[in-house]
Amino acid sequence: MLVTGTGAVFGEPDTLTADLAVDTTAATVAAALDQAVKAATRMRDALVRAGVARADLQTANVSVTSTTDDKGKVTGYNVNQGLTATIRDLSKAGALMTVAITAGGDAARLTGVSFAIEENTALIAEARKKAFTDARAKAELYAREAGRPLGRVVKISEPTLGYEEPVQRDKMMASLGSGDMSVPIEPGRQRVSVTVTVEWILAPATGKAMLTP
Repeated sequence: MLVTGTGAVFGEPDTLTADLAVDTTAATVAAALDQAVKAATRMRDALVRAGVARADLQTANVSVTSTTDDKGKVTGYNVNQGLTATIRDLSKAGALMTVAITAGGDAARLTGVSFAIEENTALIAEARKKAFTDARAKAELYAREAGRPLGRVVKISEPTLGYEEPVQRDKMMASLGSGDMSVPIEPGRQRVSVTVTVEWILAPATGKAMLTP
């Protein structure tokens, strides 16, 4: 008999990933690229000075495109360069993002943030226990209804673990205003779920078989 059980627990995120970028437009590719490189370098250096490890910074999604008018004539060039920053001290996350955006100036962009739980070993173990308990309860119910004793477990399989967005979504200001202000961050809680499929043997009935109506 195959039975699936699910267990879920909640934990507080301990890591934030900020998707930063610079976006520049100029009359030539060289000029747009030069502006983007300078802005991205300022953002990177500002984060490093503020305590973010270089290993937690990664360049992403570099693109060079042209801009055109209504007649299709090229009027300039646009460069977009992403910078992903992993922030491990959430108490400093808002201030660090503000530092990066301020350093990038008008070319800076913040396209989104995501939370994660890196120290999740205890949470996963608890979710697995709940998933197996759920599966056993279902198996025992089916065995009783079938009039058969529940036998031994012969197989357990577990698909990929599930992570959901925090219960409380992040809150970010539309405008940062002065450099003394920082992006407000609410990490909320994150759901960690485990699903297990367990195969049991149904032992032979020991008494009178249950009659169906």
